[in-house]
Amino acid sequence: MQKLTEFEQYVIEQKGTERPFSGEYVNHNAKGVYLCKKCLAPLYKSEHKFNAHCGWPAFDDELPGAVNRHVDADGRRVEITCAQCDGHLGHVFEGEQLTANNIRHCVNSVSMVFQPIDDTNAVSNTELATFGAGCFWCVEAIFAALKGVVEVKSGYSGGDAHDANYDAVCQGTTSHAEVVQITYSPALIDFESLLEVLFASHDPTTLNQQGNDKGPQYRSVIFCHNSAQVDAANQMISQLTQTQVWPKPIVTQVVAFEHFYPAEHYHDDYFAKHGEQPYCQMVVKPKLDKFKQQFADKLKG
Repeated sequence: MQKLTEFEQYVIEQKGTERPFSGEYVNHNAKGVYLCKKCLAPLYKSEHKFNAHCGWPAFDDELPGAVNRHVDADGRRVEITCAQCDGHLGHVFEGEQLTANNIRHCVNSVSMVFQPIDDTNAVSNTELATFGAGCFWCVEAIFAALKGVVEVKSGYSGGDAHDANYDAVCQGTTSHAEVVQITYSPALIDFESLLEVLFASHDPTTLNQQGNDKGPQYRSVIFCHNSAQVDAANQMISQLTQTQVWPKPIVTQVVAFEHFYPAEHYHDDYFAKHGEQPYCQMVVKPKLDKFKQQFADKLKG
């Protein structure tokens, strides 16, 4: 997470609003990608932006899975937040007939940071993948090591509750799975390669269990963000079944992505920060070492 100024905290974390026509991106027209100021998750492409003459940056589309919507407490407006960190962005309006998409994301400039398209470090044309494969400490460490992976965030998906936290998920009261949400560049690594790593790095034949970790929160699951991911996931499972890579039936679920709830901050980069802890030494490190040997050509330098 990025360090925020006092005013950025007011807008992003306390749901404040900057003054109209005061933000740096109101009349900004460069080509590139707008990212969340707090967690740097990609939100909007520059081609989504239009001049709504409203005093704040306006967008008539978003990157898939990037933005969540919440009805305000008074029921009058719909708030939009970053799907990855829940940071406040602004509000969304429909029916104004300002563009062909007939939608306006009214976003605070201070909630975003811009990456120009010609910046060699730009996070443009990225996509999301969301996988459950047991304890997210293990899964995060593996996918974070891959070339083309911009960020890996631990969290929870697939439950009935409208919120999730580690204690509730572990108790099985929310039906969520421990997952990682992966921001990746398709130009450097494709979804099929991510699936290959997923199935090589956990046992997809054990129902609600990975090793000694037992419970529905540890289920094997692919939360698909679009129909192409559904097709790729089903094709991969069919191929693995036909070639009998696994001696038992694959029980991995393939379901539509709905919501991602970021895990508590102390889970971020857990293995990198706590690699000497017994669980990390006995469970995470052996998995990571085996993975690095098997996928050496896909690792970051």
